Amino acid sequence: MKRSVIRIGRCLGAAALWLGAAQLVPAQTFTSYPLPASYSLPKGIAAGPDGALWFTEYNTNKIGRISTGGVITEYSVTTAASYPYSITAGPDGALWFTEYHGNNIGRITTAGGVTEYAVPTPAAFPLGITTGPDGAMWFTESATNTIGRVTTSGTFAEYAIPTQPAGAYNIVSGPDGNLWFTEEAGNNIAQITTEGVVTEFPLPNSGSLPSAIVKGPDNGLWFTEWAGSKIGRCDTSGNILEYSLPTAIANPLGLAVGADGALWFTEGANSNRIGRITVSGSVNEYPVATLSRATASSLENSPTAPPYPGWLATGSDGAIWFTEAIGAIVRFSAPAAVNKLRRPDRL
Repeated sequence: MKRSVIRIGRCLGAAALWLGAAQLVPAQTFTSYPLPASYSLPKGIAAGPDGALWFTEYNTNKIGRISTGGVITEYSVTTAASYPYSITAGPDGALWFTEYHGNNIGRITTAGGVTEYAVPTPAAFPLGITTGPDGAMWFTESATNTIGRVTTSGTFAEYAIPTQPAGAYNIVSGPDGNLWFTEEAGNNIAQITTEGVVTEFPLPNSGSLPSAIVKGPDNGLWFTEWAGSKIGRCDTSGNILEYSLPTAIANPLGLAVGADGALWFTEGANSNRIGRITVSGSVNEYPVATLSRATASSLENSPTAPPYPGWLATGSDGAIWFTEAIGAIVRFSAPAAVNKLRRPDRL
């Protein structure tokens, strides 16, 4: 597997600090692993039970696996043009994923065996997926204002969201035994119990487009605001804090808890950065280098378009791994960052 390695030291380290001080960030390394098809458009990525990273390939209808050493394996999804989107580790030792156009919930074993379960509501356009506290898989139905639940044996239930349209996007298990999800159109952070009762908490500013959501190491629900260029935190009572990012039009999307206990996020639409925020609100941003991509038929490198980092996960090696829209999986070896405290925005 051809890989590109770029180390960013004193020059970009100074840009990443944005402190105005003479301190230096220790060198960090981006290692890029190009996918066989540059147009594959990888989306979701998750750590698997086998120690590898598993990801979806939206345009090429595949599920990919990359070892921490950079070895890539691809498996075709049974339904044609299914457009697999999100992926997560299930409670049964397999990976589960959503098929945005296929209208299925998919399951893939670590050996590559794929099973699909049709979502009962047609044209639901499932997006986010997570393992629930009840051992079932919970997912968002972005087009039908519904949260879905499917057992590992394929039995479905669906629950309506009060706000219409909600545009349910991402979902995660919370620290309170419930599920929490983002509503892009509804501009809410919402909770759903395992019995299907939904409670919604509006964001302070309209049009924020809340996207990813994770349970933080502090038991808060942390989320990205794509249009608001903020990182938010919601406690289990619905109290919301927001932290504005240093980059004005950051468009944060993916979000994951790092091995260092901080939250890591992508800024892919405009600034092409990886960001880090601690639970106290300290922020660092790291520019993603424009790498060269090896073509499928040649070992020669050709210039790329902007990388557009999308979704990310923490690997079994402790590194941050993320997908790039240009058709690559990237490993980010982060430095011990120097942080600047961001006070929460006044609500």
